[in-house]
Amino acid sequence: MVKLILNIVALIRGLIVFGSMLGYMLMYGITRIVKKHNAEAAFGLRRIWINTIGLPVLNIHVEKKGEVYDKPAIYIGNHRSFADPVVVCRYLDAFVIAKAEVASYPIINKGAELTGVIWVNRNDKNSRKETRSKLLEIWSQGYNVLVFPEGTVGTDPTTLPFKMGTFIEAAQNNMTSVPFAIEFKSKKDLWMIKQFIPQYVYQFSKWKTSAKFYIGEPILDNDPESLKSKTQSWIDTNLKEMQKDWSEVF
Repeated sequence: MVKLILNIVALIRGLIVFGSMLGYMLMYGITRIVKKHNAEAAFGLRRIWINTIGLPVLNIHVEKKGEVYDKPAIYIGNHRSFADPVVVCRYLDAFVIAKAEVASYPIINKGAELTGVIWVNRNDKNSRKETRSKLLEIWSQGYNVLVFPEGTVGTDPTTLPFKMGTFIEAAQNNMTSVPFAIEFKSKKDLWMIKQFIPQYVYQFSKWKTSAKFYIGEPILDNDPESLKSKTQSWIDTNLKEMQKDWSEVF
């Protein structure tokens, strides 16, 4: 009986979340008749939705440590769940590099594209190359870029091996990199099922979601391997720190 009630809660949440995405996109489209679409307006739309719908409806509570860097940077972090961008983008305006599979999710894909998501097919060399060029272009225009270099969702206590592409671009072009770590209290928040709808129900058929989001100090390094090592080490160290009080997960 309890499980049924919680599944109904997840369903109601889903209807509100996805229905509101459509509503917000429609209202945004109408306002673009008199106001030009640009990155700042798109980020504003995303931030409003996260603060008024995303976090409250899904009942996600975030413990944050550290501050966003005050200049354009590449934010590099671990990946736990499809809820990660909802947590991170509450505090950070950034273009998000996401795997192309997410582009097949109805409603989410359009909202993502509208508010600054760059799709990458990690199995396609040309796609990866184009994404790296886009990363440099966006950063050079004065915007932040958010990258999950594991290339997939990790369910181990520490990070999976990082892909080198982001670190090569950052090192070669003197980009500032900012590491971040994200962790959830419940094992239900880790991407365990690998299918969107079953995972959504599994994750949000509980009353509350607790997350931690830590931001590190900026890193400049012209050696890609060194940059990768420093970034991954910071993230893994902070994941272990986050997990000390959350034995439920690991």
